[in-house]
Amino acid sequence: MTNSALYLAWRAYRLRWRRRYLLGRAIRKRKQLVALCDRTKTINSGDILLFCTVRNEALRLPYFIQHHRDLGVDHFLFVDNDSTDGTADLLTRQPDASVWQTTGSYKKSRFGMDWLGWLQLRHGHGHWCLTLDADEILIIPHQHAGRLPHLTRWLDQHGWHSFRTLMIDLYPKGPVRDATYVAGQNPADAIPYFDADNFTHHPRPELQTLLTRGGVRARHFFQSAPHRAPTMNKTPLVKWHRRYSYLDSTHSLLPPRLNRSYPEPGFDRPTGALLHTKFLNTIVEKSAEEKQRQEHFSNSALYDDYYDGLIANPDLWAPHAQRYVSWQQLEKLGLLTRGAWDHVD
Repeated sequence: MTNSALYLAWRAYRLRWRRRYLLGRAIRKRKQLVALCDRTKTINSGDILLFCTVRNEALRLPYFIQHHRDLGVDHFLFVDNDSTDGTADLLTRQPDASVWQTTGSYKKSRFGMDWLGWLQLRHGHGHWCLTLDADEILIIPHQHAGRLPHLTRWLDQHGWHSFRTLMIDLYPKGPVRDATYVAGQNPADAIPYFDADNFTHHPRPELQTLLTRGGVRARHFFQSAPHRAPTMNKTPLVKWHRRYSYLDSTHSLLPPRLNRSYPEPGFDRPTGALLHTKFLNTIVEKSAEEKQRQEHFSNSALYDDYYDGLIANPDLWAPHAQRYVSWQQLEKLGLLTRGAWDHVD
């Protein structure tokens, strides 16, 4: 066996053990979850499931839930991380949602992925599973009501078990605190702008993926330290198996073959987008709170300048900003693709 082959075998071995370790973490962290409303017995074979960890998201959740319900999600599985704004009550009133609560550390649970990992292990096997944050809105080609089951059936027919997206930060024109938003409103009406022309892609061969950075956060907050800018590629939609695990939020998965979900010669796969609604008018107060909590970054002190920039109520708009219109617009800009999924039923 050549040195190259030995290295590849060793790398595959390490990733298998890493996956087993992460699954073990998820099983142990199940003890931190208390069921508030468990309706998982109503889940049927073939249902599309959505998994989400939330904290104080009562403002965003009405639109988030309705959008993804209309798109084709059949059941929501939420972990409420000690909310104080009525989030848990809102969620337990949803007839198609199961809700667990925890007071555990978001950071020490791998930013919620240990908790969701247990729920995916317990309830997601054999289902198409969508894993999102509450500030992410899924956009797919041929977007309209009920379209998600058509996409997952098409992916099944082609033997593709994952679906890649690009995260697109939305922001307002003017100071972020001045962009008014009310519960149930489409966030794209309040914060309609985005950067379209500064995305970069870097291969990560060990994970069979492309690491993408860009958008307004890279431009405004990390221009002098681009290596610290947020990762913008995500693979949130996966035909789940109990042996799978997310490695780094939903940016990458194990086994690595699931990350190879971008278009390439011979594999003309569709991709989608996640409209990232972080910059609603609540961002100033939330940033001050999260700077104190230090629960959102592995090395939180490195990001104090980032939080300070948000607390200062910035105007993120620039003359080159695009106003969000539709999935067709994102396709023309090269930010998503219908791939071979062109003729839909």
